[in-house]
Amino acid sequence: MSDIVIISGSSNAPLSYLLSKQLKVELMPAEIRKFPDNEKYVRIDGDVKDKNVVILQSMAFKPDEYLMEALLLSSAAKDAGAKSVTLAAAYFPYARQDERFKPGEPISVAVVAQLLTAAGVDNLVTVDVHRHRVIDFGSIFKGKWIDVSVMPDLVNYGKKAGLIDNDTFIVGPDSEALQWAKIAAESAGLKNYGALKKKRFGDTEVSVSGELNLKGKKVFIVDDIISTGSTIIEASKAVSEMGGKLVGVACAHGLFVNDALYKLYREGITDVFSSDTVPNQTTRVSSAEALSKGIIEILK
Repeated sequence: MSDIVIISGSSNAPLSYLLSKQLKVELMPAEIRKFPDNEKYVRIDGDVKDKNVVILQSMAFKPDEYLMEALLLSSAAKDAGAKSVTLAAAYFPYARQDERFKPGEPISVAVVAQLLTAAGVDNLVTVDVHRHRVIDFGSIFKGKWIDVSVMPDLVNYGKKAGLIDNDTFIVGPDSEALQWAKIAAESAGLKNYGALKKKRFGDTEVSVSGELNLKGKKVFIVDDIISTGSTIIEASKAVSEMGGKLVGVACAHGLFVNDALYKLYREGITDVFSSDTVPNQTTRVSSAEALSKGIIEILK
């Protein structure tokens, strides 16, 4: 589609470049800087009138800053006459707070969705977005929404690396991750997949158990996010207790906070890889192809 232009936020310029190449469209420059008081300044350096503008932003680690950039860029594009504005949110912020767990809390993910609509975002493309209670983002975002997955790419990499074969059991570390395990297994033509059970006792403390038949089987764990690594470590122990052999771990978004990767390695979990939604040393596959397919579909 020749009327698409990509505009990159400051979070993940390399992915913006790969996306523009995948779609074979212009990557339009934008000036993004801070005023002396740290408020954001943005300016689109090109003509977006009657264009389908796609803003690529991955909002990990600096969600407030990157979200504000996306809002300002979206508003600027609409004011400049863009035909439509699509936010390609490689990593969507505030999705964890998707329920009012205690009195006085906001439902943060719904607030973000409202802000996007107010800023002029017509379409939203996410990548393996964290959704537990809000399964359908269409219920909180007024525009069109598509969630794409890098699970097929991650599993394909695992197969090429010799970690996954036809008998490998794909496992999600909790019930929410069953959807990722299903996508991963079916994309590779694998029959064996399932999920463990997790109990959370705080932001970092969890226990994982399960009743899967893993005895004597090679197990590959997939999840949307690896943050502290606690869930993966406990899941690996559960797999071992059930007689399975963990051969690798993959996630869409590798955050690896608080020395998480070191902690995984220390537990013997060394075959860990992720996508480029949040670039890090475990990145092995790009989300550009998945994002491009979602963008083309949503702009039909």
